[in-house]
Amino acid sequence: MIMKEEKEAAPVPFEIEPIPACGISRVLGLLETLDDRGGREPVGRLARDLHIEFGELLAVVKAAEMLAFVVTPGTDVVLEAAGKSTMELPMNEKKRTIREKIRKLPLFAAIETLLRRQEEGRLPKDVLLEELALWLPDENPEAMFKTVVNWGRYTELFAYDADEEMLSLDSPA
Repeated sequence: MIMKEEKEAAPVPFEIEPIPACGISRVLGLLETLDDRGGREPVGRLARDLHIEFGELLAVVKAAEMLAFVVTPGTDVVLEAAGKSTMELPMNEKKRTIREKIRKLPLFAAIETLLRRQEEGRLPKDVLLEELALWLPDENPEAMFKTVVNWGRYTELFAYDADEEMLSLDSPA
């Protein structure tokens, strides 16, 4: 019997969920806006007042929700205590707080595990793109990669060398 070789994703013990394609700075901007407006605002009004496309704003709201910074009862976006307190932290503490939150998201946990399994703690972009395509077949791997790098760099969880196209842990432990 001839066995054909198939590419398998790295073993992941949990369901990986995609993260919205938006930058962390957009999430922090949403938190500030909500705080300025009393902590609660209809999503449609936010889109209109901030001149943001509705779909783009929904991605930002979803990201903030994944990080437990906001909740979305009905059509409102409500700032949670964790969002307000994180927003008020000094920059390094803010980064550390968000880093600990994203490390708990299955996608970031899987990537961090993958990086820790590498001999030098580095992973070529094309290898991670393949993994992303296997883990999240309905998502655009390139867009997901850009978002992972954005969030990872902001929180100093990941470093990315664009010249070498190599992702690594920012400070391997």
